[in-house]
Amino acid sequence: MDIFQKCFEFTRAEETKAAGLYPFFHEITSRQHAEVMMYGRRTVMLGSNNYLGLTSDDRVIAAAQAALDTFGSGCSGSRYLNGTLSLHNEMERQLAEFFGKEAAVSFSTGFQTNLGILAGICSYHDNLYFDRMNHASLVDGARLSFGKTLKYRHNNMEELEELLARCPEDRGKMIVVDGVFSMEGDLADLPNIVRLARRYGARILVDDSHGAGVMGKTGRGCGEHFGLMDEIDLYMGTFSKSFASLGGFVAGETKVIEYLKHHSRPFIFSASMPPPNVGAVIEALRILQAEPERVARLNQNADYMRRELSRLGLPIGDSVAPIIPILTYFDERTFRVTRALLERGVYVNPVVSPAVPAGEAILRTSYTATHTQEQLDHALEQFEHVLLREFPISEEEVAAARAPAEHA
Repeated sequence: MDIFQKCFEFTRAEETKAAGLYPFFHEITSRQHAEVMMYGRRTVMLGSNNYLGLTSDDRVIAAAQAALDTFGSGCSGSRYLNGTLSLHNEMERQLAEFFGKEAAVSFSTGFQTNLGILAGICSYHDNLYFDRMNHASLVDGARLSFGKTLKYRHNNMEELEELLARCPEDRGKMIVVDGVFSMEGDLADLPNIVRLARRYGARILVDDSHGAGVMGKTGRGCGEHFGLMDEIDLYMGTFSKSFASLGGFVAGETKVIEYLKHHSRPFIFSASMPPPNVGAVIEALRILQAEPERVARLNQNADYMRRELSRLGLPIGDSVAPIIPILTYFDERTFRVTRALLERGVYVNPVVSPAVPAGEAILRTSYTATHTQEQLDHALEQFEHVLLREFPISEEEVAAARAPAEHA
């Protein structure tokens, strides 16, 4: 059998393109901002993770250019050998200090960070306790490790406790969870996770990619939001969201970070973050500390949209973060709605099966500190027109859409 046979048989993308409904790989011809240029028209961007609006901030761009001028375009090697710059060490020192940990280490992408943490730490004698809604990078990191993965239903603390209670004493235990869940916009039940970790002697890894710079009064994430930052053993975040760059990091005890530096294959065998990316992170972190009002403004925008979307009667789930899913149920309806919104100057991310269960497709919308009232109100007008007038859905259709998921 030809190993490429599955590629030749994959026709879904071609079929969607032929129907004029393909919603992916849209080209942007401007800076990533609250409003972007797409297909020659100004478009309100509600699909970006640029939470603090810093990717187009002139100060961040200048810092990236300064790092480029001083250190060049790349590092030509891994951190383990020739690829560590003074800039990397300074960034990691500042990150550790900001998040209240002893040390931190950076990786070249966020996905790679989770691969590196889990594959670097977990062995044959370890158990990983996973929320079923965890990000794909955590799932793949667990697969790459030699640990045993045990999954519990989303935020179901009773099921998590049952799994922990059955763990033999001679096995290591780590609860692995997203801080903010990237599709749902809800939070991990960190208070109860901490309680169970204490009771059963487990460590805690929080992937706070969508919480860093977003949650908590000063943007220190879900740990700050719950007042439990000191209870998180490993705090992971990415730079492609609030920090206007690319890469990721993990912060924790010095001995654990040092172990990762010498045992994490994705860290050891990958080229280090390029200087401009590091310079951008350092400046974004400086701005976050100097301007905490950005965090407040971000969450005010998200609260406004939650309130107004609910007023329109649109189903938005249990979001509390600046990620608000709007249930569209059917995949084809989702594609049609996405296209119609784009034509009316609003970009959203369609999320369909198998990324979500059949009958539970969503528009993933996300908000930034730099969205204006005018932009948000424009988006609301388009949501009302497209979802409630152009492509309405009845209660009977909703029930039919959800039947496959409920049956599964």
